[in-house]
Amino acid sequence: MAEPLIITLGCRLNAYESEVMRKHADDAGLKDAIIVNTCAVTGEAVRQATQTIRKLRRENPDARIIVTGCAAQVEPEKFSALAEADHVIGNDEKVKAETYRGLSTGGFERVQANDIMSVREAAGHMIDGFGCRTRAYVQIQNGCDHRCTFCIIPFGRGPSRSVPAGEVVAQIRRLVESGYREVVLTGVDITAYGADLPGSTTLGALVRQVLKLVPELQRLRLSSIDQVEADKDLMDAIGEEERLMPHLHLSMQAGDDMVLKRMKRRHSRADAISFCEQVRRLRPDMVFGADLIAGFPTETEDMFGKSLSVVDACGLTYLHVFPFSPREGTPAARMPQIPRTVVKERAALLRDKGASVLSQYLTMQAGSDVEVLMEREGIGRTRQFAEIHLSASGQPGDIVCARVKGHDGRRLSGEVLA
Repeated sequence: MAEPLIITLGCRLNAYESEVMRKHADDAGLKDAIIVNTCAVTGEAVRQATQTIRKLRRENPDARIIVTGCAAQVEPEKFSALAEADHVIGNDEKVKAETYRGLSTGGFERVQANDIMSVREAAGHMIDGFGCRTRAYVQIQNGCDHRCTFCIIPFGRGPSRSVPAGEVVAQIRRLVESGYREVVLTGVDITAYGADLPGSTTLGALVRQVLKLVPELQRLRLSSIDQVEADKDLMDAIGEEERLMPHLHLSMQAGDDMVLKRMKRRHSRADAISFCEQVRRLRPDMVFGADLIAGFPTETEDMFGKSLSVVDACGLTYLHVFPFSPREGTPAARMPQIPRTVVKERAALLRDKGASVLSQYLTMQAGSDVEVLMEREGIGRTRQFAEIHLSASGQPGDIVCARVKGHDGRRLSGEVLA
């Protein structure tokens, strides 16, 4: 192989960290390495990681396979037991240059996954890009101090820790100078940003600072947020900052108060509805996405109905639906479980609802003029993150104006305006 091969499973933060790992591995000369950056969010994610590693070994018998990421951090013994894995490294170790220098000399331990709960800093990693000049992700925070009953991620990522604002700004400036038009601020719990830093900085204050200090940045997005933690500066930025894109993805999880309580979430159904209403008053063109879990333990038909109806109550457009999967080591795995057939049926109903509200939103866009960031030939995204196919377009990274002509239920279609 000419360069290290990185296989990324899971979230946007993993995608960002994979680019950090790629640079470190390349600098260390690990040309024959395949690095698998795993996810641990569900038992299914761990199973898929295992399958991926075995498949890679069959297809690359002479390669050096390095397993890392959340699954490797949470269950190092499971992955070290795989004969196909040459090395297993933890989440803290995977982003350090010295790890790859050690791997290149052959003196590195086969398994190295230290206590992630003892990590207290999140370093800002300078990367030059993501292989194209469209959208880049910048890590502003890592870890989580909350203990939702279904979630194993705090044990894979450690406590919440923030990247100092100066480092975030420097990274974004560097990406913009490299040609990026849009940046996404990402992390595990980004609305917790700043709580561990000196002073009283918040996510909203960081957003304001980035937009002020990097005026050349044309688009700024936020990854998933916990709406109950949105600070005043963030709400002000939503209402006043045109370059902050009108698309928010909410960590909602359910629409029933009892389910939310058993999940150990920090918001109620009324909180979620109120937040969406308040944001729409500030930004009428705002579009919402949300994570929703179907079939959480003890969920009755009536409770599930509340989750189904919260889609309309909040005016959600993009749904990420997860059938509940018990994750060993979490309190929810010990709760009375819903039959798998029922879980799958409820997930299907939520996905159908998601397809319906997305189609309704796309239909409403017909005839409107939109600003599109081109991602690849003929395909781009609007400010509200709707995908659009254009019959004629510029190069990836260009921002063009287009008129919406229709949609296919999944994405818009349109033509570039002269």
